[in-house]
Amino acid sequence: MSDNRVWSYSATLMGSPILLKLFADNEALAAHVFGLIKRYEDLLTVNRTHSQVMDINHAAGQHPVVVSRPVYELIKCAKAASMVQDSAFNLAIGPLVKLWRIGFKGDRVPPADEITARLHITHPQDVVLNDADSSVFLTQPGMEIDLGAIAKGFIADRVRDYLHQQDVRDGLINLGGNVQTLGTPQGSWTIGLKKPFSSSDALVGSMDVMNQSVVTSGTYERYFEQDGKRWHHILDPRSGYPLDNELDSVTIISRDSLDGDIWTTLIFGLGVEKGCALLKQREDIEAIFVTKNRDIILSSQRQFRFTPCDDSYRVTDCTA
Repeated sequence: MSDNRVWSYSATLMGSPILLKLFADNEALAAHVFGLIKRYEDLLTVNRTHSQVMDINHAAGQHPVVVSRPVYELIKCAKAASMVQDSAFNLAIGPLVKLWRIGFKGDRVPPADEITARLHITHPQDVVLNDADSSVFLTQPGMEIDLGAIAKGFIADRVRDYLHQQDVRDGLINLGGNVQTLGTPQGSWTIGLKKPFSSSDALVGSMDVMNQSVVTSGTYERYFEQDGKRWHHILDPRSGYPLDNELDSVTIISRDSLDGDIWTTLIFGLGVEKGCALLKQREDIEAIFVTKNRDIILSSQRQFRFTPCDDSYRVTDCTA
């Protein structure tokens, strides 16, 4: 590259500010990227009446629905993650998400009997897939797929692949919680790690990554307070209530942003000790845990370098 100038392009899609960074001024390319994101959002959203996912939900308990191959493969991936033993990931969690409405108007703690009733229609094994015709059938009336925990990662990877096809080797796409980096300008990209429940620019540290995805999920992202307690948006499909453990946030560093989406949820459900044990089996997946007790715990630093910037947090690793 002849210089280090960076051009930034932004849009609001999927309910989040989207940021694209390139090392050449190319508004046409940026427009194509935002158009690609919009097309996938239109296929996957559950926040509007019509989408391929909503077509499946509307037919719950009635008949299978044939969907496009990309949507089918994403649903198949989401079901596989949901079927892992004791998984906190559940593609069929839609009825609980709509009941809690965290981050939307009407925040409240639902009555226990309503939560119990919704749990009966959130079993991922009741999502029946047919590879032959790419159809999806929700066997129980009232079931709803919600791919909100995985859609951004899927789309971030599609944007990366599209940019590679356009011979773009250096860039960054930020979908709000999902950052996918391309290339290694000046050696690496530096990504900040937000300080929970603080101002938007307060960080606990930063990480340097190269050709990696960084996905962060935190209890501070969407929550409300009732009866002196915070109720956040990361629901435990096993109990029907927000996950309650020592974690404020989990960051996953991986090649694919789709893996980041899946693993942030899996690790959040496991907690630090079990999460560290599981990550030892995956050299391609790394994590940064931020706890309520102001600990920052690193699974390792094979694929990134972490630099702390808040002395109130203690930095350790999974071996400590």
